[in-house]
Amino acid sequence: MLTGQQKSPLLSGGRNIPESYGINLFTSDPGYGGLLNAYLGESTYSEIEDQLIDLGQRASEELDQLALTADKNPPILRHRNRCGVGVQSIEQHPAYTALEKVAYEELGLAAYSHTETNRPSLIKYALTYVLVQAEFGLCCPVSMTDSLTRTLRKYGDRELVDRFLPYLTSRDLNTLYQGAMFMTEQAAGSDIAHIETRAWQEDGQWHLSGDKWFCSNPDAELAMVLAHVDGAPEGMKGIGLFLLPRTLEDGSQNSYHIVRLKDKLGTRSMASGEIILDGAVAYLVGEVGYGCQQIADMMNMSRLSNGVRAAGLMRRALTESLHVARNRQAFGRYLIDMPLMQRQLLKIMVPAEQARSMFMHIARCLDRADAGEETAEKCVRILTPLIKYRATRDSRAATGEAMEIRGGVGYIEEWADPKLVRDSHLGSIWEGTSNIVALDVMRATRRSKALHPLTNYLRSLLTEIDLPGSSRDRMHALVDRTEDLVEKTAEAGTDEITRQVAGSLYHLCSAIFMAWEAAMTDNDWRRLALAHLVIKHRLEPADPLAPESADRHADILRALLDETPMSQDQALELLS
Repeated sequence: MLTGQQKSPLLSGGRNIPESYGINLFTSDPGYGGLLNAYLGESTYSEIEDQLIDLGQRASEELDQLALTADKNPPILRHRNRCGVGVQSIEQHPAYTALEKVAYEELGLAAYSHTETNRPSLIKYALTYVLVQAEFGLCCPVSMTDSLTRTLRKYGDRELVDRFLPYLTSRDLNTLYQGAMFMTEQAAGSDIAHIETRAWQEDGQWHLSGDKWFCSNPDAELAMVLAHVDGAPEGMKGIGLFLLPRTLEDGSQNSYHIVRLKDKLGTRSMASGEIILDGAVAYLVGEVGYGCQQIADMMNMSRLSNGVRAAGLMRRALTESLHVARNRQAFGRYLIDMPLMQRQLLKIMVPAEQARSMFMHIARCLDRADAGEETAEKCVRILTPLIKYRATRDSRAATGEAMEIRGGVGYIEEWADPKLVRDSHLGSIWEGTSNIVALDVMRATRRSKALHPLTNYLRSLLTEIDLPGSSRDRMHALVDRTEDLVEKTAEAGTDEITRQVAGSLYHLCSAIFMAWEAAMTDNDWRRLALAHLVIKHRLEPADPLAPESADRHADILRALLDETPMSQDQALELLS
């Protein structure tokens, strides 16, 4: 690890190419600490602040270089050992293994929620948010290990849990069992009811056969697998959830093999492959007929993690862009002083801040839901597909904008920008495409009855804080209008506007969360200003043929880009 006194192994910035190596990705983000303090409380935040500072520095230096190296040296599938024995293994580059040691051993991200049971889950997501700014791919197996453990503990029988939990929560790579989720088939992507993988019992033991088309972390020691049980009803009622071990109790490999690894656009450091199950031994988790509902819990936790990762990618893109704009000159001015560049930077900043507020607030609700609070459970149910839907799509645009801001240099693989762009496209595909998760928001409204608990919760947040009347009144009115729109859309089943409606609900929630945060962070009303930008440009009508000049708000918009504290009056001006 490099200390503050050591020189970067990279060249210093060129005559007009600002070098971002070594920028602490935590301390260069001035609002993050205050937000964590507001959510966690001063005492809990103070316990992790030094760890976040250290991680922020390492993420910009050591971990970023490891991630770039692992991205250029993807895993290799070995079908046989040197003696010709068909023992499959995946060879990871040492850089990826070094990153695994940080995530699993040092930070304990996969084990955290299952060993630190009385600690806020936001701590885990707060650390992930910084780590993912260096390495995205690894965070997928970490999330799946965490969510598999949660699902096993929730639905598995006691014997199964006791047997595998110590391995799943180990902070030693030599004894850790990583997790995976094998769902996708060629004929059954999001349409789970058409899964063709079979499950049957023989001598009291379950066996699986089938072809799984897209399996990330395919050599994981444990995987959750959906299969249709022989003799059970067709469709969802015949689906069971099974825990698939890589190695059997006698030490032999289970009866499935990896056909090949995928040559992916992004997340190249982490293996994804195709798997054929050939009578593999597995353990039933829960009851036959409830497999889809049970794996939905695992999927939702993965979706939340996906939202955290999207937020982290956008923050890295913003940090890089601000550094370039503040330090590069053109035509006798710094880029950040140019109005068009300011608008481009705000197009990264606003969605990045929205996504951050969303995942932090969902984590707050998640702890309450796990403690048995019904309203919080409903909120998590609908907020999770919301962040998966919108934040992952926003990250694609934000990382693209950041690449453009760096210019031609940003297109070169030596820099972080190409990797950010490639990795960002993952989020809106895995754990459900945009169409699927937007429809899930409607399902959460129609079947889970989650909309009214959420909108009532939003109203309660507005009553907790002392907002100026004009801001409070507009937010209350938007809650009413959005609630009516979502409810009518869900009832009518008008799928063609589902994405628009889900997007509106996301913007409403993020705006209110940011307004609530503004009142909780020592009267720095910068986040209220961000909320007002969301309201004005995402929730209220605008005439594209009558564009508003930015000059009247130029000082306020510049203050947002400078990430400096702001008064309530300044925030209010953005509503006028």
